Amino acid sequence: MMLMSGDALQAMAMAGERLSVLDGHPALLVDLDVGMTDTMHPAVLPWLRQLGCPVIGVGTAQAALSEAVDVRVGTVAEATRLAQGIAATPLAALVLVQVLRQIETLDLPAALFAESLAYSTLQAGPEHRRWLASRPASAPPPAVDSGPAVVLEADDAGCTLWLNRPSHRNAMSVEMRDALLTELERLLADPARPAVRIAGRGRCFSTGGELSEFGTAPDPATAHLVRSVALPGRRLAQMADRVTVMVHGACIGSGIEFPAFAGRVEARRDAWFQLPERAMGLIPGAGGCVSISRRIGRQHTAWWVLSGQRINAATALEWGLVDALIPQRI
Repeated sequence: MMLMSGDALQAMAMAGERLSVLDGHPALLVDLDVGMTDTMHPAVLPWLRQLGCPVIGVGTAQAALSEAVDVRVGTVAEATRLAQGIAATPLAALVLVQVLRQIETLDLPAALFAESLAYSTLQAGPEHRRWLASRPASAPPPAVDSGPAVVLEADDAGCTLWLNRPSHRNAMSVEMRDALLTELERLLADPARPAVRIAGRGRCFSTGGELSEFGTAPDPATAHLVRSVALPGRRLAQMADRVTVMVHGACIGSGIEFPAFAGRVEARRDAWFQLPERAMGLIPGAGGCVSISRRIGRQHTAWWVLSGQRINAATALEWGLVDALIPQRI
């Protein structure tokens, strides 16, 4: 894949060239250290925002173009690895950067609506169908944990919501989603406005969506409707100023998308984070395109989803994904 200079990129933009996944261009690589200028033609940045493929900037120069690319990396080798992942699921990669480009200017409800529609589109797409077909049909064993999926404990300082399915690594199943929604709505309606802590029991906070439930929605339109009215992150955002989420161990997919809506996120030092959706032919769909990008920025979010890499608690703190590291056990 060719590395374009800033000058060459400007010439392409002025010529009105169209680059897209449909034309066999899964990604565009731009050299940020060659031909960069803050006086580029004003048509270049709008052209980039409508480009039909992710734009990867390579280098360290700080200029308008550096801020306009979808993701920045330091070396050609890093860009090549990223481009290889993009080429494996070009539709999901494109939809991801398109959503991230748009939601920067949208309020929270509109941004969540846009994410959900995009996620629904990909649910019906060939990349996600291929991922579903690659997995043997299975159901998780019955939970052996006593009590409901979410347990509320009140104390003098407020209350704690415990994710209570450690035998399933607190996966965000339909049961867990509905239990979270019920408890959050109850707390929203409480006139006392108690301080709220959210934590997970067992070895980790949450491994995200229950994989055996992927593909079980009757259709993408109905799945979008459910997300529109029953997304726990939406309720958490409404009370974010009084919520602290304490995470530990694995925080995968919605297991970090949901906490990122809180006003404060504290991570134990053993916490690690991953957004694996791109490899499934999807994008984060539990609100993460919104909650995470508003914590760490569009470019960090794009890199993280496109790469599928794990990040540790120290990196999460550096990026602003979490607000503090806590050494004590939850």
